[in-house]
Amino acid sequence: MTRKFLTIALLFQFAIPSLQAADAIRNSVVHLHVTRRAPDMFHPWTKASPNKVTGSGAVIAGKRILTNAHVVQFAKQVFVQLQQGGDQLPARVVAVAPRIDLAIVELEDAALLADIEALEMTDALPTIKSTVNVYGYPLGGDDLSVTEGIVSRIEFAQYYYDGAGLRIQVDAALNPGNSGGPAMQDGKMIGLVFSGIKQAENIGYLIPVEEIQTFLADVGDGRYDGKLRIFDRFNKAENAALRDYLKLTPDTTGIVVSTPYQEDKEDALQRWDVITHIGPHDIDNQGYVAFQDDLRIRFDYYVPELAQKGKVPLTLVREGETRQIRLPVTTDRSLLLPSLQDQYPKYFIYGPLVFTAGTQEHMQAMGGKGMAYLSAFDSPLLKRRYDSPVFPGEELVMIATRPFPHPLTHGYGSMALGVVTHLGDVKLKNLHHFAELLRDSKAKFLKLDMAGKSEPLIFRRQEMAAATEEILTDEGIRYQSSAELRDVWP
Repeated sequence: MTRKFLTIALLFQFAIPSLQAADAIRNSVVHLHVTRRAPDMFHPWTKASPNKVTGSGAVIAGKRILTNAHVVQFAKQVFVQLQQGGDQLPARVVAVAPRIDLAIVELEDAALLADIEALEMTDALPTIKSTVNVYGYPLGGDDLSVTEGIVSRIEFAQYYYDGAGLRIQVDAALNPGNSGGPAMQDGKMIGLVFSGIKQAENIGYLIPVEEIQTFLADVGDGRYDGKLRIFDRFNKAENAALRDYLKLTPDTTGIVVSTPYQEDKEDALQRWDVITHIGPHDIDNQGYVAFQDDLRIRFDYYVPELAQKGKVPLTLVREGETRQIRLPVTTDRSLLLPSLQDQYPKYFIYGPLVFTAGTQEHMQAMGGKGMAYLSAFDSPLLKRRYDSPVFPGEELVMIATRPFPHPLTHGYGSMALGVVTHLGDVKLKNLHHFAELLRDSKAKFLKLDMAGKSEPLIFRRQEMAAATEEILTDEGIRYQSSAELRDVWP
């Protein structure tokens, strides 16, 4: 064999395994076709019109498909198309975590993935400036797309709904449809695409394998709980006057508590506390700690790792004295206006009025004009948006939308988004309590006191009760209430 042919043979010998590995990766990336019906926050008895979206997914161990929560959130139909093409295969969502934007999809016939290799995940974060290849099905074509980029940043950052975790910034071109596609390095998955920046070219984010593995372990019992977090608010400890006021020595670094989350509880943080260490890790004056490969990262990254029995060890300076505490931490911040995440709003209809419980999604859906309207009426929806409940189960009961057309509301002004505080002399605890009071009332008149500048409402009880069925029939509404309230309204 001549030297020329020997060289060619050797090139083929090394190229063939590499090509086979590349083909295996391509085969393990699937195309998702999803029909979603999001909530209609101001018409809670129905849902928004069906919306078709596409995304990407990665086949992982157990014949499962990993994708983003935002791709399959509120999905009514999910179909999976394999890289080789062919039919769209019916599938179902088996786990979803909106806070970290991850979800698991399974084919109804899992055997159809028998010949598809699960992507192997790395056990380490990539290094800065290393090259990654991102696989997915962005809009603009039906075939699999592969783009190359550079890892430019690794940080601990906010995700969604008070979720937080590590994220990797890359400069690969990421477009709608790429969501849920894997990012690969040396034949192993280092993360999953979850976001791009619309205002900037070629800046996107990956959910690293560390967060993916945490999610997979969490949903192993069939339920997503989330990661433990600290919800107190902090300021930097850089200002000279501030440091003098707090009696900090020049070599003391840390982060200052500005708004305690639960200062009334044992071992809770107090305003002006300076947290200097989380476990053994020094915290600098910006709130960062040393991390691997000479990186620095937000100190609260270590909360889930160091917490035991729901408490995390902290060292702090309080009134000039150093002390250690074990701070209670939770997976979810308790808010008067909670986030629905992947749930639909609850409601009940009485007469021409639709009542619901205020949520963060209501506030997001209002936009600028809605916020101005709430401000003009001095609404607690705006004033207490980020408050904790005063007592367990507290909700703000609001009128979800304009009343249905009916003579009973003649002469009253705008009612939409008004918050009901009392029925008669009874202060409302929550929507369920309000429904029970209406059900059990024997009064001739129903007096609804409203918060802020909204006018109080008076109705004849029997007229409201009689109008309810008529309105449900005229409007084609199947249920007077959502499932959570059907023990009150069968």
